[in-house]
Amino acid sequence: MARVLVIGAGGVGRVTAIKCAQREDVFDEVMVASRTLVRCEEIAKDAPRPISVAQVDADYPENVVALIRDFRPDVLINVALPYQNLAVMRACLEEGVDYIDTAAYEAKDATGFTYKTQISEFSESYEKAGLSAVLGCGFDPGVTNVWVAYAARHLLDEIVELDIVDVNAGDNGLPFSTNFNPEVNIREVTLPARYWENGSFKEEPAFSTRWDFECPDNLGVYPVYRMYHEELEPITWHFPSIKRATFWMKFSDVYIDTLRALERCNMTSIEPVDVGGVAISPLDFLKKVLPDPGELGPKTVGKTCIGNIMTGFKDGKKKRYFIYNICDHQDAYKETGAQAVSYTAGVPPVLAAELIVKGKWKQPGVFTPEQLDPDPFMDAIGDYGLPWKLVELDS
Repeated sequence: MARVLVIGAGGVGRVTAIKCAQREDVFDEVMVASRTLVRCEEIAKDAPRPISVAQVDADYPENVVALIRDFRPDVLINVALPYQNLAVMRACLEEGVDYIDTAAYEAKDATGFTYKTQISEFSESYEKAGLSAVLGCGFDPGVTNVWVAYAARHLLDEIVELDIVDVNAGDNGLPFSTNFNPEVNIREVTLPARYWENGSFKEEPAFSTRWDFECPDNLGVYPVYRMYHEELEPITWHFPSIKRATFWMKFSDVYIDTLRALERCNMTSIEPVDVGGVAISPLDFLKKVLPDPGELGPKTVGKTCIGNIMTGFKDGKKKRYFIYNICDHQDAYKETGAQAVSYTAGVPPVLAAELIVKGKWKQPGVFTPEQLDPDPFMDAIGDYGLPWKLVELDS
């Protein structure tokens, strides 16, 4: 039995806290903490058993340290903003707590994200302290990384091509909204599209390359666009046989047209401007007026489809596999009060926390999911609510 502290009370934090509360056999005490206490209290009302709540500003390590000293968790799941990763990791190191997050660190005042910052700053100190840190353990990144490790162990002697496809085929009836935190989402999708090819990353403007992707299980055909996503970074480090790796995400024409209009108006800029004596970036303002993804659960219908298409060789023969999950927005909402995008991101770190607590992923140092044993994760993730399917495709 263990204590788990969840930092972050958006849609993903809601799912993570409620799923932790469901696992009474693993976590005897659960706390959810956020800068906004009322959000934590709302989550606690919907939890299947009593959980604790707290207010914390995770921008500052000393605040997280004080909270850790008060609650004394065995493992901390950080689903707050990626800008706060370093502060929370420092607090966990100081207090001897294992750490999990779901997104790579990025600086608030700069665009771009990388695992290198967290790895270089904390690998040695976490290893010396005997602490485990698992970075980027949501769905993508996270489950998609584990799928690559699973394929490398069980399906293919070497992987040479990887396509990760993320389709949100849901509909919330709104003209423009983002799948998760608007600020983080818009910063991510407006970056140049990077993809791995023959030993290095190539780059092109965002939304340059489109693929009309046919989802399995009669879900339909949707336009997906090449974009840069963070799991490509560590996957290409740890699987050097991969010659080509691309991440694809579904965007509607309306979404792209609206986003380009916002870019032309400079509304996606992170550079602060003076507004009546207050410095605020246009993107900060835009985040405030766009719909809150954490509140879209009741409105969102349809399904998500996320999968890895992996091509390689087994016993000298070329093979191609597709491993994927389909998640229903309304099923996710009925269980947790959040839509499927939050659900798919919020469930995996709970399983990661269980694997650390039970010793299966307890390994001193800082790791991304593809470095860890995929089998216990694959065995359990379906029972957690994210079943996967594997099909062999024509090679």
